[in-house]
Amino acid sequence: MKILVCIKQVPDTTEIKIDPVTKTLVRDGVPAIMNPDDKGGLEFALQLKDKFGAEVTVITMGLPQADLILREAFAMGADKAILLTDRKLGGADTLATSKALACAAKQLEWDLIIAGRQAIDGDTAQVGPEMAEHLGIPQISYVAGLEYDGKKKFTVKKENEDGYQILEFEGKALLTCLASAVKPRYMSVSGIVDAYDKEVEIWGADKLQVEDTQLGLKGSPTKVVKSFTKELKQPGEIHEVDAEEAVELIVAKLKEKHII
Repeated sequence: MKILVCIKQVPDTTEIKIDPVTKTLVRDGVPAIMNPDDKGGLEFALQLKDKFGAEVTVITMGLPQADLILREAFAMGADKAILLTDRKLGGADTLATSKALACAAKQLEWDLIIAGRQAIDGDTAQVGPEMAEHLGIPQISYVAGLEYDGKKKFTVKKENEDGYQILEFEGKALLTCLASAVKPRYMSVSGIVDAYDKEVEIWGADKLQVEDTQLGLKGSPTKVVKSFTKELKQPGEIHEVDAEEAVELIVAKLKEKHII
């Protein structure tokens, strides 16, 4: 079995700051970590490796410093690592990101793709499902449990708003996993040492065999105008009045706020 795991380097959200002028995230000097949901997905893959001898390849798209999370994945037990980095990929939204990762996946051999549910720096939960669409394969999101029968059948525990679903599938598929579903293993001392002796493959945009217009900023139909912190709201007011007076009160408040 060959498993491809998509991971992302993200800012540690406890250290996030926003530029007061540009209203964008300040990333300089901010600690970076492996996205928690992605680490959960990697743990699921490594558990399959422990039980069935699967080969685990991790891939990330980002700046050269994303090499650090690939080394972390090596230290946890991953077998191969790919860093997809190129100026042409800069400014990508979720569609362009998923396109690049899907094109990279087409150059590799895999039986299963695992990704995190979402990245903590965007919280869109779009990249994994979009990859599945580009690749034309089934997807299961919000994975909270994963089992394999050792032959061809996978059993997945999928979290819903009011409970869980148990799903079974055979063949290729893409799963997006929850960080809360599993406790990722620690890096071993020997794994950390070996991680820096292993080679991270560096891929540029030319490796993807796709038009540049579908990648990066050019291939992104959405744009981030600004980011901002949530403002505290004024405490609400409670009025015990009859229906007619309530209508007059609501209308007055809407006029006061220039909504009507």
